[in-house]
Amino acid sequence: MKEIISIVGWVVGIQGALGAAGRTFGDNPWGLFHKWWDIPTPGYLALLVVGAALAVWGETGKKRARSRA
Repeated sequence: MKEIISIVGWVVGIQGALGAAGRTFGDNPWGLFHKWWDIPTPGYLALLVVGAALAVWGETGKKRARSRA
């Protein structure tokens, strides 16, 4: 389960970073989320933070499981 959460966190974080960077440095957001939803720049930054938190939580959980085994 931790592996799936980690992967979802990485994907959401990268999409949030791409959306925020595209809005900041380009005309339109980059990535895939802008094709489905119209997300404002603070929303992309929130996705970046949530995705990073999920990725870190999932990766540390995987390391803890390896150290227990």
